[in-house]
Amino acid sequence: MCTLEKRGNVYILTLTGNDEHRLNPTLLDSIRSALRRLRSEPTSPSSVLITTAHGKFFSNGYDLSWARSTTSQSITSSRYMMMSSKMRGLASDLISLPMPTIAAITGHASAAGMAFALCHDYVIMRRDRGFLYMSELDIGLVVPAWFVALLECKIGNPKARRDVVLTAAKLTAEMAVEKGIVDKVGGSAEETVEAAVRLGEEMFKRKWDGQVYAKNRMVVMGKVLDELGFDGTVEEENGKGIGSKL
Repeated sequence: MCTLEKRGNVYILTLTGNDEHRLNPTLLDSIRSALRRLRSEPTSPSSVLITTAHGKFFSNGYDLSWARSTTSQSITSSRYMMMSSKMRGLASDLISLPMPTIAAITGHASAAGMAFALCHDYVIMRRDRGFLYMSELDIGLVVPAWFVALLECKIGNPKARRDVVLTAAKLTAEMAVEKGIVDKVGGSAEETVEAAVRLGEEMFKRKWDGQVYAKNRMVVMGKVLDELGFDGTVEEENGKGIGSKL
């Protein structure tokens, strides 16, 4: 699941354990619960959130094993829809959170896991382990429109977006910096988190109004928010989205 702790003037949300941190309803609910607790902290509007993870994975995306029917082994529409809905809720929570956010990526971030990372304002990625990988093309899934809106918001170079979506490129930290996706490369897992803490402490010194910060972020990411209400890959008119076709 996840933990939330305060270190100095910043909060650190950590996905715990050495698994793949697949985004199933249980983990998504745990993260969103931590964000609700953070919002209730009296000092949070002037603080900074850092999100990181234990083990080899930051997050390997949706829990497709959980989404598979136990009888047919096909992905069931209702389960996929539940993950999509909760994930979109998490994206909205992060975009509206009244403080700067930093993803400290210490392992692989794939598909929805990459989207989760990019919902943060800043991304610092470990140099010696992990890929950013929008894997949908390789595993036969359609990229949701809100993922694309997020990529357009976060990746300014159209060729870089093409490589991410239409070649399913596996990007190391240094490759991701070159493409403008990652802000900074860290060393080890611990050094990556420490770099995020230093950045967070620098931002804390600015004493920004968290509510104003969130409203400005919501303007910047307005196109993403516009797409979060509906996921056509799982919510087509007849109820047979991409999840029910696999």
